[in-house]
Amino acid sequence: MKNTPTPNDQAVQSRLRRIDGRHNALVKELRQAFARGELTEDGYCAVEGLHILEEAIRSGLKFRAVFFSSSAAAKAERLLPQLGAHVETVILPDRLFASAVPSEAPQGVAALVRWKEVSLDVVLAKAQAEPLLAIAGVQDPGNLGTILRSAEAFGAAGALLGEGTVSPFNPKVVRASAGSVFRLPTVRAKLAAAIASMRKQGLRLIATSSHKGTPLPEAKLGGSLVVFIGSEGAGLPRDLISEVDEAVAIPHSPRVESLNAGVAASIVLYEISRQKPMTTKGTEVREGSEQN
Repeated sequence: MKNTPTPNDQAVQSRLRRIDGRHNALVKELRQAFARGELTEDGYCAVEGLHILEEAIRSGLKFRAVFFSSSAAAKAERLLPQLGAHVETVILPDRLFASAVPSEAPQGVAALVRWKEVSLDVVLAKAQAEPLLAIAGVQDPGNLGTILRSAEAFGAAGALLGEGTVSPFNPKVVRASAGSVFRLPTVRAKLAAAIASMRKQGLRLIATSSHKGTPLPEAKLGGSLVVFIGSEGAGLPRDLISEVDEAVAIPHSPRVESLNAGVAASIVLYEISRQKPMTTKGTEVREGSEQN
């Protein structure tokens, strides 16, 4: 006995346009956006995976198109009610879908989403209240994604991505950030040139160091800060090190040469958050109260 399609099933199927050709313009745009790890000419980023798409929806991003593989068509029933009627939704044969996305084990759903652009001035203004990250030469996508995720978790104002840093639109960065890249204000900038603007805003510049500097537990991390994070191997360029007000070092075993950039940034962000008065973090504890 065959199952009779429900009205909801029929509504979902009516929205899915089937594309079979690899030379279709929309499929080519998705493939190229994934391959380049950059925005399309009109400002769209390629993303993949059910969780990441739902994070993009939750973040209020606009969608140009959503792509489903034939074997993952059931996911359309979950996603389509969350998408506006104007969003183009297409279904691709499994092999065509796999040829367009970079994942070795495609999850069967991808999209082109509109990026929220923000200016350097806006991010620097936000840094009056919350720490700002300046990331120099971090090339590993997993590390950058981890940094952006931790930055959102600990209330950072945003991130400046300097020269040599992997693109925030790289699909591995997007995945490692678990959606934080959609919400954290992120700007590509020439860091050395931006330092003058940081000074005008009255921001204090600190840098992470593997071994030399003020031990992190002893550092005073209040006020308006910019935290410079260097690359995994070389650290911060000398021209940036000479400009910072203070270097801080995370105490660790001398048997370990240095910490992973994502780990180091996360520890520093936690310590900045820990040193804030409780009221500024929205977690006020009354005197004499007991916590279970």
